[in-house]
Amino acid sequence: MGVMEKIKEIEAEMARTQKNKATNYHLGTLKAKLAKLRNDLLIEQGGGGGGGPSEGFDVARLGDARVALIGFPSVGKSTLQCKLTGTESEAAAYEFTTLTCIPGTMHYKGSKVQVLDLPGIIEGAAHGKGRGKEVIACARNADAILIVLDAGKEGLNRHREILECELETVGIRLNERPPDVTYTKKTTGGVRFASTLPLTKLGPDPQKLATQICREYRITSADLLAREDITVDQLVDVIVGNRVYKPCCYFYNKIDTITVEEVDQLARMPHSLVGSVAKKFNIGEPLEEDPLKAMIWDYLGLTRIYTKRKGQQPDLNEPVVLSAIRKGTTVRALCQNISTQMLRDFNFAMVWGKSAKHSPQRCGVNHPLEDEDVVQIVTKTNAQQRQDKNYQAMVQGFSDKYHKKKFDAKKKKQGKLRR
Repeated sequence: MGVMEKIKEIEAEMARTQKNKATNYHLGTLKAKLAKLRNDLLIEQGGGGGGGPSEGFDVARLGDARVALIGFPSVGKSTLQCKLTGTESEAAAYEFTTLTCIPGTMHYKGSKVQVLDLPGIIEGAAHGKGRGKEVIACARNADAILIVLDAGKEGLNRHREILECELETVGIRLNERPPDVTYTKKTTGGVRFASTLPLTKLGPDPQKLATQICREYRITSADLLAREDITVDQLVDVIVGNRVYKPCCYFYNKIDTITVEEVDQLARMPHSLVGSVAKKFNIGEPLEEDPLKAMIWDYLGLTRIYTKRKGQQPDLNEPVVLSAIRKGTTVRALCQNISTQMLRDFNFAMVWGKSAKHSPQRCGVNHPLEDEDVVQIVTKTNAQQRQDKNYQAMVQGFSDKYHKKKFDAKKKKQGKLRR
C-alpha cells in the first residue's frame, strides 16, 4: 500500500470516528500518523530535485520585508502587483499567464516591501501539481502571505478553504502563534509530560497521548512542558518541529461582479479586505496610500525608527524600518540593523516617542520601540571599553586584521612590479 493510499485510509477512519472524550486518544494517534505520512510524502516527492532552487523561483531577498501573493489562476495577482509596486507583469484573460516568480518593490511609509507575484496554484499543489511545490516553497520563505481570491467564484468553489488546506498540509500555519510548549529531546528517561494549567483538549490522560505521538516519530525519551491549553494538532506540530507561522491577509478582488449583500458577507470574513483592482476600489496607484497597503503594513508588523546624533535634529527623511517578524523591534534590533560594532560598543539609548515613559528616557538594549520613535545611541567611552574583559582580544583582532590587509596590499604591489 502506497503513502497516498495510507493517507486516504486514515482520513476516512477519522471521518467515521465520533469526536468525544472516549475517542480523543484514538484520534490523536491517527492525527500523528497522518502528519508523519504527509511529511514522508513531501520528502519522497522532493528527493529527486537535485538540491538546488528551481529555475525562475530563486529570488534574492531585498527590502525590509517580503510578501508572497498566493491564489488560483486568473484572480488578478499580476494586476494587483502592478498596482502595488509599479512592476510590469504580463496579465491576460487566460489562466497561468505567470509561470515564474516575478518580484517587485512596494514603497509605503518610508519602507521597501518586496512583493512576489507567484504562478497560480490548484487543488493538490501541496503534492506537486502545477508547480505547486515551488510556489509554496516561496511562501514559506516570505514574511507574510497575501491570498488573492475572486469574489465572484468564492461562493461556489470555496477557494479560500482549499488554499488554507494546501498551505496547512506543507506545515504553514496561518495567523497562528507557536504554542507555548517546551520540548526537549533526551537520550534516556522516557517521555515525561507536564503542564502548568489544566488541559481540556488532550483527553483524560495527556501523558499517554503524548507518549503515543512520540512513538509514532520513534522518540523514546523527551520532556514536554505545556504552558497553555493546547490541542492534539498543536502537540504534533511541536514534536515535528518544522512548522512555520505566517501572518496572512485575504483580498477579495472583482467585487464589482457580485451583489452588495455578497460583498458585505465577504467583508465580514476574518483577516479580509474586499476591493477591485480594475475599478480602483480599496487599491490605488503604486505611490498612493490605500487600505490594502495599510493592511499589509499592519500584518508585517513594521516599525519606523528615526535616529539622531547628539546635539542635532533627528533625521526624519530616512527611517530605519524594523520588523517584528525578523529581528524584532527592540533597541538591540536597531543596533544590529545599523552596525554590529554599534551593538558591541553600546552604552545606553535615549528614546523620545510613544514607547518612552518620559522624554527622553534612558533605555537598555531590550527596550521595545514603537512606530516613529526617535532614538539616540550613546556608545562607550575609551575608558569604559578598556574595562571590558574582551578588550585585549578585540584590540588583537583589529591589529591582526590591519597587518593582514597591509601584507595583502604589499603582495599585490610586488605582483604588479614583476609583470
